[in-house]
Amino acid sequence: MKTSRREFMEAVGSVAAGSLVLGAAGAGQPAGAAPATERSSGRIEAVAFDGFTLLDFRALPQAAERLFPGQGARFEEVWRTRLFDYGWLRVLGGQYRDFEGLSADAFDFTALLLKLDPTAAARREYLDTLLALQPWPEAAEVLSGLRSAGLKLAFLSNFTPAMLATIGRRTGLDRLMDPPLSTDAVRSYKPDPKAYQLGVRAFGVPKERVAFVAHGGWDAAGASWFGFRTYWINRTGIPLDGLGATPIATLASLAPLQSLVSRG
Repeated sequence: MKTSRREFMEAVGSVAAGSLVLGAAGAGQPAGAAPATERSSGRIEAVAFDGFTLLDFRALPQAAERLFPGQGARFEEVWRTRLFDYGWLRVLGGQYRDFEGLSADAFDFTALLLKLDPTAAARREYLDTLLALQPWPEAAEVLSGLRSAGLKLAFLSNFTPAMLATIGRRTGLDRLMDPPLSTDAVRSYKPDPKAYQLGVRAFGVPKERVAFVAHGGWDAAGASWFGFRTYWINRTGIPLDGLGATPIATLASLAPLQSLVSRG
């Protein structure tokens, strides 16, 4: 778990170029691709997306540096680590708090740890950055292609329903996708199987016919454990987590997704 979070931090700090990470197993085969005999049969009918696969998270460390010059990278690392720690610990302890509340709690802890004294306006500006994230450049085109192919599409995110609704309206992604799915509905967070089950229920298709597009390596593992056909958007080329789960493909951007999903 500790290594997975550290690697997730690295993904926030930089974004690598390219569209497909090729595996050593053979030319043209996506890295981490499961053998054909291990893949689920049947056509993919729906695709669920983690929020950060569609939203450019680089604004978060940029905002931290703007508000806390010289400490932005450290602030972002501590904040994001504490954010996910709080979520998973609260679920395990039966003390659920929604993602917006966790974000604020993590901000306050980080400020105390780094001996900062941010104003209320600075606190609000940083937290509002989550709602102001822009789509990745290729996101709209990829979603349009998948939608034209007749697939059901939705966010499946730890963000609250209000956060997802705001982001959808502001970015226009709500016109390309089905209603967003928030894990708040089950008062839990991914990788809890109950969180992924939201997609099965909303799409009305078997989990084996749902593709899940993950940002975090831990989320790719969780979705694979659940039984989704998982694609990992690994924009920095970090190693696969040692969690015993391998995504169908590891991609450096969304660009190849439609072609891969159409092949199942």
